[in-house]
Amino acid sequence: MNESQPIKRRHRKTRQDHASEIAEDYVEAIAELIETSGQCRAVDLATRFGVSSVTVNRTIARLTRDGFASTQPYSPIELTAAGQRLAKQSRKRHDIVYRFLLAIGVSEEVAAIDAEGIEHHVSPETLRKFQAYTESGSL
Repeated sequence: MNESQPIKRRHRKTRQDHASEIAEDYVEAIAELIETSGQCRAVDLATRFGVSSVTVNRTIARLTRDGFASTQPYSPIELTAAGQRLAKQSRKRHDIVYRFLLAIGVSEEVAAIDAEGIEHHVSPETLRKFQAYTESGSL
């Protein structure tokens, strides 16, 4: 393997992470809105993310195409079983990262902001270490 292979692999992983980031954020938000409000509408997502309804509609169309969401005109957005699984996984990763950041002394406000980005890029190995640290106080 030449020296550039590990670098290429890292960049490839980062690009893949960015591609799934929006889907994960949206399914997580949809699940939360359904849980707290009983339904999720496009306008709720536009308000939450500070984006236009066109942006939300395009993203929901991609989520529907990829099998994570379903919706009908003038009806609330629903998650498929795959979407519910992705939302649950995303929420768990987010919670582990957030709790880890708090455990190492990061303020709640900064931990909440940082966890939003880190959760999408953390490897399973690192996530396990974060979880172990927050549960036991050591690695």
